[in-house]
Amino acid sequence: MSQNDRPVPRLDLAPKLKRHLSLWNPLDYLRLLYWVFFFPQAVRWYDSSFGGESNLKDAKTWREKWEWLRQNSVQSQLILQALMLIIVIPVGLSRFFEEIGISIYWFGVTVGVASGVAIGVTVDVASGVALGVVYGVALGVVPRVALGVALRVAALDLGEAFDVTVGVASGVALGVAFGVGSGVALGVAFGVALGVGSGVASRVASRVALGVALGVALGVALGVALGVALGVAFGVAFGVAFGVEIARPENWLFALPFTLLQRQQQNRQFPHITPLPLPYLFFQIANWLRRDWETGLHNINQLLLFTLQFIPVVKAVNRVLAETPKDQLIYRVAQLSEDPYDWKLVRFASASLNQVMKSEAVAGFFITAPWRQQIQARFQTEIRLNTPARASAAGFWYLHEQKPDKATEAFAVVRDLLYGDEMFTLAQILTGFHQTAELAEIASLKLPASPNPPLLRETTWKAIASLRRVIADVQVVQNSLSRSARSLALNRALGELETLLDRPDIIPQSERILTIQTAQKWQQILLQVTGKIGDISITQPVSIPYIIGDPVQGNLFVGREDIIRQLEELWVKGNQLQSVALYGHRRMGKTSILLNASNCLGSKVQVAYVNLLRVGDCSQGAGELLIFITDAIAKTVKIAPPADRDLLDLPYLTFGRYIEQVIANIESGLIIALDEFEKIEELIDAGNINQDFIGFLRGMVQMSSKVAFAFAGLHTLDEMTQDYFNPFFASIIPIRVGFLSQGATRQVLANPDDDFLLDYKPEALDRIYELTHGQPYLTQLVGFLLVRLYNDQVFEIGRPRDPMFTLEDVATVINDTEFFTRGRYYFTGVWGQATQGASGQQEILKALAPHLEGMNLDRLSQETGMDETSLQEALKTLERHDVVREIDGCYCITVELFRRWVEMSWKGKG
Repeated sequence: MSQNDRPVPRLDLAPKLKRHLSLWNPLDYLRLLYWVFFFPQAVRWYDSSFGGESNLKDAKTWREKWEWLRQNSVQSQLILQALMLIIVIPVGLSRFFEEIGISIYWFGVTVGVASGVAIGVTVDVASGVALGVVYGVALGVVPRVALGVALRVAALDLGEAFDVTVGVASGVALGVAFGVGSGVALGVAFGVALGVGSGVASRVASRVALGVALGVALGVALGVALGVALGVAFGVAFGVAFGVEIARPENWLFALPFTLLQRQQQNRQFPHITPLPLPYLFFQIANWLRRDWETGLHNINQLLLFTLQFIPVVKAVNRVLAETPKDQLIYRVAQLSEDPYDWKLVRFASASLNQVMKSEAVAGFFITAPWRQQIQARFQTEIRLNTPARASAAGFWYLHEQKPDKATEAFAVVRDLLYGDEMFTLAQILTGFHQTAELAEIASLKLPASPNPPLLRETTWKAIASLRRVIADVQVVQNSLSRSARSLALNRALGELETLLDRPDIIPQSERILTIQTAQKWQQILLQVTGKIGDISITQPVSIPYIIGDPVQGNLFVGREDIIRQLEELWVKGNQLQSVALYGHRRMGKTSILLNASNCLGSKVQVAYVNLLRVGDCSQGAGELLIFITDAIAKTVKIAPPADRDLLDLPYLTFGRYIEQVIANIESGLIIALDEFEKIEELIDAGNINQDFIGFLRGMVQMSSKVAFAFAGLHTLDEMTQDYFNPFFASIIPIRVGFLSQGATRQVLANPDDDFLLDYKPEALDRIYELTHGQPYLTQLVGFLLVRLYNDQVFEIGRPRDPMFTLEDVATVINDTEFFTRGRYYFTGVWGQATQGASGQQEILKALAPHLEGMNLDRLSQETGMDETSLQEALKTLERHDVVREIDGCYCITVELFRRWVEMSWKGKG
């Protein structure tokens, strides 16, 4: 098998450690020491792999740091092991030197150890160990040499050649000792442990130049103070030592045999701390990328994560991108920028790494020279767009750097390539987002159209679609005169932004920061105008949109979408119309549902509404009742009804013929809605209508697929126990009309119409729901009285106030005796219904009213004196009628306002 036929090896350069480091294993301390000086990336890997993402630097106070240590056992143990190394090794070596006759400067040891401890705890474990070990030894030994040099130089005479020679030798020794010690510590701590991999090649050049510059500066200073030879020796030694410790040539030489002999092996040896390029590595990486781009990118990330071989990686990526066919180029660069360990890799796919290294080397060498910039200007370090590969990489780099305008320029160069126009449009849109700083600028944004599939950045376009919806809502906030419309649009926009900010990881890295920053910025802008939405001048009393007593119709009919959906399934989507029975609590909105059904369901059905409370006592029999029904049908379908006399003389025959005529002349379905259906039972019980009327209705229900009945009333079907009702309801579908949900209650109150200028605090809406339990009549009554309260305070009393209802306003309304006076029709109606059916219902309500938390069965039995069977039967009836509910074995009155009315009405009475 040839080399190109072999699968690309997938590198895994992470340490092969599958357990936590142990405090009691000496080999683990050696492992940690080896990591610090020869594999510092392993410390970072261990911290992230075993300790998670928590960072000690996020803790600001000592109390927070201590709490962090308590909660993060892996990191705290790692710090403890590092402290052991920082303290034990310098002290142990210094003690050893002292035993063999070398004088130790223990204050220097203490300073070195302390510096290592401080950096290890507050900044970085590897840096702290390196500085603590090296400085602890170096500062403990070197100052004694320095002291000797100082004494000798102080005793010099111009003619004492021997002493001069000794002084020079001592100076060289001092320079070498201190230079090597500093080089080791700084090289490991700053060249590796504090973020190696990000621009490491240019860092090497600048660090070496900086070391040489520092060496020269120190040499000049010491040359003036102690003598030329001493200064030169020190400068050279320090500069060379610093540069050598950054480059680490011994590490490169150690890895060289493995590199030459095992070029094809998956688990080959790579040096971790030398940036010197390895032979053949550039060719190997390029070969990997040519054969398998995705695996090659994985291997690149491994090299950047666990080595300093940045130079061959950059060269290989640039070489392969230059060879890539144009129809694959942008796709490959997008993969390169998907999750790079070092984003400088994308930058140097366009900028020249060689030129940047030279520029930074000059900057490091000539730190304060006035002509430094003139030398740097000779190097071409800017992003280049002169090839498709460089322009593509530049576009993604500029997006990551939050420069969408420059990204637009870059993608314009490759706009004709596959995905090029998409990325150009994306950069244009992000440029528009980036330039917005005020609400008006968001509202006036004119964005180019999004591209059609297939898309390279599908998740990004979903985020942009969300931001487009925000723009549309901001335009409503900016331009609408309706306060409720503005408030609704504002809430929608904030919801879109919150959803986007909750899932930032779905957006690719290159444009993620720009997109999230836009969402955050717009969120802050919208939050700033939240309070201003209510700043509409109200110069006259607010019209009261809430309706009490009468049915709610038109735009005011909200919160019954669930019932309307059921009716739509039965009357619109099916093959034939189904008859239904709407039943529920008094004043629950059944009449409003029947009156609005036709408008909500469209032109496929017509509803002929009949309120049976208006038919009187029907002293002339069923014919009189059918007159009312045919009049309602005629008004709806525009077909003249039969003569009254015909209906009175032959009611069933005449009505049947009329319905046949209606069926023959209508295209849509007809719903005959009979409201307050209990009236039929009353008329039958009174003897004014024969029982056979129910059988007649049953026949009409089954007469045609184009005609159906809707019956509405208080009782559930199983409560109509008379024999003549049982077969009738067998073919009718029951629909329970219950309380409004909390969300629907909020909608009814906060958005009664598009021009409602007042608003509610969220806690006020919650309180109203607690009091009404979503009972529609009471909800409308509270809203009605709140608007009246506002108008009275502002326009009658002349007291300025915020157009926002609060908990205090709600309390003011419901504590006023007028509330229970206005609501007496509801309260007395529910109370009167409790006399029907099982006995003892009112006694139960009287017993429960003083107890907000409710009562269990035993206590209820004691309070009412009822036996268990009667009590259970009465409670079941009250539960079916939505008057009482059971919670955790305790029974309580469902609607808090009704409980208060019962308590107030029967307080002090027997």
